[in-house]
Amino acid sequence: MDHHLTRAQFLTGALAVAGSALLAGCTQQREEHSSTTSETTTGTQPGSSTTTTTAPPPPPAEHYEGRVPREFGLHMDGITDNVPTTPGTTTVALTFDACGGPTGSGVDQGLVDTLREFSVPATLFLNSRWIDVHPHETQSLIDDPLFLIHSHGTLHAPLSVTGQSAYGIAGTADPAAAIAEIEDNRELLRTYGVESDWFRSGTAHYDDVALEIARDRGVKIAGFTVNADYGATSPANQVAAAIMDAPDGAIVLAHMNQPSSGTAAGVRAALEQMRGDTHRFVFIDGTAPTAL
Repeated sequence: MDHHLTRAQFLTGALAVAGSALLAGCTQQREEHSSTTSETTTGTQPGSSTTTTTAPPPPPAEHYEGRVPREFGLHMDGITDNVPTTPGTTTVALTFDACGGPTGSGVDQGLVDTLREFSVPATLFLNSRWIDVHPHETQSLIDDPLFLIHSHGTLHAPLSVTGQSAYGIAGTADPAAAIAEIEDNRELLRTYGVESDWFRSGTAHYDDVALEIARDRGVKIAGFTVNADYGATSPANQVAAAIMDAPDGAIVLAHMNQPSSGTAAGVRAALEQMRGDTHRFVFIDGTAPTAL
């Protein structure tokens, strides 16, 4: 399949992006996830009657019109900031964002190679702009059971219903834009055979109404416990320290779209110190590859 898709198929506009050091970075043997609109069939015995029901569609944008958010930020109810733990070991979920855009569409191949060398699973959140530039790399990552692929949004915007900005990036302007930010990239990932039910917004900021929109679409929000590279601006020693000091059940946030950053070297330094049975690395959903 030719995955050289254009944004014209998915986007209806663009959001203004203000540059900063933080913005430079961003800010399947595995379980299959079913869509919220999948059909459910009952009656499996030969000759038995079969009833097929379809889940109702999520509410349209108009359902949320006029709602005034009460909260906006990185951490609130409805955002998953930790993964389940296992006694006797420290559980960590490494997650890496590929943000895309004019200054953020690189491939940190050193990071990818390091994760493969150490056989450490990670969840990769890919933005549609990054996917468009790297269709072959996207497919390679999808095909590798070491990686779980999910969505980093369509325009890399904070998820909002009022245009609330974070780090100089304008948020989605209204409920319709918030839905498009979730669903357009989700649809793009489907063309690669990925059914994504986890989402991390650009900047990882949300308001509470936008979180409800995501939940109504069967989408879980990936937060974080530890910010390891601060938009791919941290030096390698700080990245390594952040990962090694991550508490049990931590979701670690870093980036995979800035190959000149200290992220790859920092991840390598951390993993060299985290060998053995002291740590268990898992995907964002708490699972791990069944075979490598």
